[in-house]
Amino acid sequence: MWRSSRRTVQRQLSRWVRTRSRNGLRPTGWHDSLKTRIYNVTAEGPVRERVKRSAYERIRESILVGELAPGQILSENALAERFGASRTPVREALHRLEIETLVERAGRSVRVRETSPEEILDIYYVRISLEGAAAKGAAERASELDVARLKVAAQDLANAGTPEERAHTNRRFHELLWAASHSPTLIDLLERLNVHLIRYPRTTFEREDRWRAAILEHEEILEAIVQHDSVKAQRLAEAHMTAAREVRLSMMTESPEE
Repeated sequence: MWRSSRRTVQRQLSRWVRTRSRNGLRPTGWHDSLKTRIYNVTAEGPVRERVKRSAYERIRESILVGELAPGQILSENALAERFGASRTPVREALHRLEIETLVERAGRSVRVRETSPEEILDIYYVRISLEGAAAKGAAERASELDVARLKVAAQDLANAGTPEERAHTNRRFHELLWAASHSPTLIDLLERLNVHLIRYPRTTFEREDRWRAAILEHEEILEAIVQHDSVKAQRLAEAHMTAAREVRLSMMTESPEE
């Protein structure tokens, strides 16, 4: 769409410039300069908007992977220098991240919000219900393509090697499960919750028994979806997330010696 729009604008611009040139009204270098500005807007959006999105995405990613640690004070000047942006897009990015509760105000400063076992409880409390609702919706509305993708993702988890690979394929299965519910609101809520879980660096799949249990649980959920048994799918998904919560809490309360 952008390419077609850009070609149309440039053809109109060229015709206009040729007309003005015949009348002696074209300043030297004017066409190339204006064409460049129109290309920037029609093809990629204003430069300022691209920088703003980049600042937001890069700061957000740095928080999620732990490069910007929980409790760390965030200076607009330091972030602007680090990410090659001006202070305005950085300030706007921090405002968006505050809405997402990834950062918080501390007096006149902004800092990365701390994580805690209490937050894990809260996240899982909500996610258990939402995950069950997603599985129920998938059992009612999943297409053949949805089911095929879920089967591949379930097999990928069984074949995964390292805890990190297992965590990645597990997230993929759940994202496909949400998509199979065909509920945009539900998907949005689950994605927002998942962002906060990503901030916790350890995965429950560090434990071999949890990985093996999750493989079986995914297969059972998928079978209920294939059978269009929405009640069973919901119950199994809620039990699956409850088990994950218990393992996560156990890991967070382990002593360093364990």
